[in-house]
Amino acid sequence: MATTLDEKSGNPPLKFDRLDEKAFVATEPSNVDGAAISKDGMRVHPQPTADPLDPLNWSSFKKHTILAIVMYLYFMFTYITTTTVPSFPELQDSLGISYSQVNWTVAIPALGLAVGPLFWSSLADIYGRRIVFMLGTLIAFAATIGAAASKDYGGYMAARFFQGFGVSPAATVGMAVVMDLFFEHERGQKLGLWVLAIDTGLLAGPIIGGFMDLVSAEWIQWLTAILFAVLLVLEFAFMPETLYPRNFMLDRMPLESGEGTDIEKIGQLKGDPARVELTRTSKLFFLNLRPVPGMRHPKPWDSVVRFVLTFKYPIVVAGVLAYCFTWYWWVLTIITMIPAAYVQYSPQIQGLLFLGLLLGTIFSEMFMSGRLSDYIVAKLAKKNGGVRLPEMRLWLAYPAATLSAIGLIIWGVSVDQGYHWIVGQIAFFLFAAGIQMGNTVITSYIVDSYPLQSMSVITFYSVFLNLSAFASPFFIAPWQASSGFTWTFAAQGIITFFGAVPIFAALHRWGGLLRAVAGQPGWVNPEYDTM
Repeated sequence: MATTLDEKSGNPPLKFDRLDEKAFVATEPSNVDGAAISKDGMRVHPQPTADPLDPLNWSSFKKHTILAIVMYLYFMFTYITTTTVPSFPELQDSLGISYSQVNWTVAIPALGLAVGPLFWSSLADIYGRRIVFMLGTLIAFAATIGAAASKDYGGYMAARFFQGFGVSPAATVGMAVVMDLFFEHERGQKLGLWVLAIDTGLLAGPIIGGFMDLVSAEWIQWLTAILFAVLLVLEFAFMPETLYPRNFMLDRMPLESGEGTDIEKIGQLKGDPARVELTRTSKLFFLNLRPVPGMRHPKPWDSVVRFVLTFKYPIVVAGVLAYCFTWYWWVLTIITMIPAAYVQYSPQIQGLLFLGLLLGTIFSEMFMSGRLSDYIVAKLAKKNGGVRLPEMRLWLAYPAATLSAIGLIIWGVSVDQGYHWIVGQIAFFLFAAGIQMGNTVITSYIVDSYPLQSMSVITFYSVFLNLSAFASPFFIAPWQASSGFTWTFAAQGIITFFGAVPIFAALHRWGGLLRAVAGQPGWVNPEYDTM
């Protein structure tokens, strides 16, 4: 049974004209007369049930424990890619390769990260999030041991690919867990924390790797294997299944609330889970190997099919490609060129030079990203008759792109001119703050635009995000060698500002119209699709 569309929750871009006002997004059908209402008087999404086994009804502590595990895996998602950067000279010597070839050792796990979501996403919608997390972590753990023990370039590169492939569920499946646990009005902050994990992993990796390189390049990988082993234990012990048959349970255990019920009071309205004889969430078998009951499941290859079909939806394509290929991929150009830019410093000092990037990322998330995005959306929604519009997420894209562009230009100039290292740290801070804001903006925007297809749109985002990270290490060394640091990174800053800003401005103005013209996808997440 496919879901219905709620036209009242339509998502025009800011009431520019009557045609835009008719654009809509899909929401899960409300089978209850008195829908739960958030504190600001707006209808919440997803609608909770009266079931204590509903992840939306779990305690805040339990939800945030699971979120912490998801963030741990997403931290490892990029940590594995960059933690080896300070050991580039040792890798060159031990494997007998050039500087360009050692850059490729950062690119190849990104290829695994790009391919993995196309394999894992449908499996997570069939067998659940928990088993996919554990299988992926196990593969990454084994591949990391292989990388630590490898003695030749081919074996090392194969191990690096499977490191990325194993940890890749953190992107699409991790986001699905966040969607399972939290309401839409909390999404900016929670997705901001989720994005913070990937960005801190990217930047903390070289700092930790620099100090592990004091022991040996191999011990960088052995520490990574230990981190995966700890994560696997946490997943076994503290991560229940979160895939929940929401439509099925809304029919059978609706929340018996009156109109205007505050979302904070729904804990008083929970029923007896034994009323419905359906094994679900934490009551599933410890290692569930059967399709999660109570919903219609995709085919294993549907994630690939839906990835291709997502090209029909222009706001997802334009937003994701603009972010990935005019903005985000410069992260890897900076990271892989730091050893060449600061060749006079030891690997440990080079690792510490990533602190500017890390601090910019953390500062941005604390003050300028997820929570601020939720605040802006709440304020604008009140002025818009209580209707949240996805385009309200885009206001932060403009300062974000500006900060990143300025940071890129300053850093390129500072290296060529031999400025004090603190100038480079300020540049890193600005660049990373913009990246963190931008990542939160694009993920929140595409998920708010297609909430019932969130797995598919995040798969699309994750594939291209990691393809951009895979591509950039192949061309950055020759580009810098021919143009110098100043013009290489000034060009990147110019591309970021004049490439990303006009595209996001166009989406801000016409995003709702483009959604209305494209129509709704012909599929939904399984939790919203009953048999």
